[in-house]
Amino acid sequence: MTSPADNRLFDAYFTAAPMREVFSDQGRLQGMLDFEAALARAQASVGLVPASAVPAIEAACKAERYDVGALAEAVCSAGNSAIPLVKALGKVVASGVAEAERYVHLGATSQDAMDTGLVLQLRAALELIETDLAQLAETLAGRALQHADTVMVGRTWLQHATPVTLGMKLAGVLGALTRHRERLRELRPRLLVLQFGGASGSLAALGSKALPVAEALAEQLRLGLPEQPWHSQRDRLVEFAAVLGLVAGSLGKFGRDVSLLMQTEAGELFEPTAPGKGGSSTMPHKRNPVGAAALIGAATRVPGLVSTLFAAMPQEHERSLGLWHAEWETLPQICCLVSGALRHAQAIAEGLEVDAERMRRNLDLTQGLVLAEAVSIVLAQRLGRDRAHHLLEQCCQRAVAERRHLREVLGEEPQVAEQLSGDELDRLLDPAHYLGQARVWVARAVAEHQRSIV
Repeated sequence: MTSPADNRLFDAYFTAAPMREVFSDQGRLQGMLDFEAALARAQASVGLVPASAVPAIEAACKAERYDVGALAEAVCSAGNSAIPLVKALGKVVASGVAEAERYVHLGATSQDAMDTGLVLQLRAALELIETDLAQLAETLAGRALQHADTVMVGRTWLQHATPVTLGMKLAGVLGALTRHRERLRELRPRLLVLQFGGASGSLAALGSKALPVAEALAEQLRLGLPEQPWHSQRDRLVEFAAVLGLVAGSLGKFGRDVSLLMQTEAGELFEPTAPGKGGSSTMPHKRNPVGAAALIGAATRVPGLVSTLFAAMPQEHERSLGLWHAEWETLPQICCLVSGALRHAQAIAEGLEVDAERMRRNLDLTQGLVLAEAVSIVLAQRLGRDRAHHLLEQCCQRAVAERRHLREVLGEEPQVAEQLSGDELDRLLDPAHYLGQARVWVARAVAEHQRSIV
């Protein structure tokens, strides 16, 4: 993923640098080498390997000692990355302590090294994602409280509906992130487990030492020891991918709403500015939502990658042909895309510019129609639901046809005037008095977030 021939033009836009490092070629090799070094230590601890062989193996388990280009070429013939790496590892070990070479990769199989190496990478990736999610959630909690009373129009089917608050919208994103953080905590013990089964999953090559070695190896790597190897049972990885798909989707929704509110016709929210950010190659006035675009882009790409992992689940017998291979680049790509989306979302949330005056003006675009429901609800209690609804519908149609404010039309309607005073109408048509539980939703979302902090 980091060779000079790679197309890295878009890496900085769509992924975060720390995540790219985790899933670089060096990161992938080091994960497998960490498995091999820990395997030697574990086997030495139960007397299967002489302790004198361990230092030579450990010293050779450094990714920088290996030629990535040569290994990449060898993968074309070997069919996976572990086979050429183990061969190269044996040569490096033998060049230092010839006797130690015979104990390299003892009783393990290629998939043990690759899967466990991947799990070690995923542990680092999970920590990055959890940290970024927590930071973003904390930022959104603060912004939701800040704008708990910032009134704006709600939109359903892209049309003006009834008033909401910006804090309520941000609290909705916050609630989703809190649930995603809970999901990640719940799956952590299922995901971060050892893969160690040998040729066909039975560890027969290690005889009576098999389980003691597995236990020691899991302890060395600080991984859980599953009930059995999972060479062709891939639910752990797919569960993680699916949750990341949910994260990407929620961030995409955030980006979608921000971009829509940045439209010239709305102009209610804006991404933070920076030199050279959001401009056009031809139009100097443009302020494009480039962060939101990255969020939407990730949310569009990740589901297809997740579906690849789901499609790769029906793996044949004890070791898969091709379906396992389909996973190798897919899950790292998901992690990288989510990391980039989180970075953009954090920047947007931190620097979000709010035009509360424009929000208020937009509330008045329909000249009171967004408060028709408020009037209808009160009239329904006095005139009956159907009659009140029909009456308000007629008044709204008249207001639109005559391009007049709904307050003026309602004030002239005898059936309304008989039931509602002018002061009552003024109050009912004030957006600030028709926010329902918006402030409560903010408080509850923030409270849930605070309870989730560990």
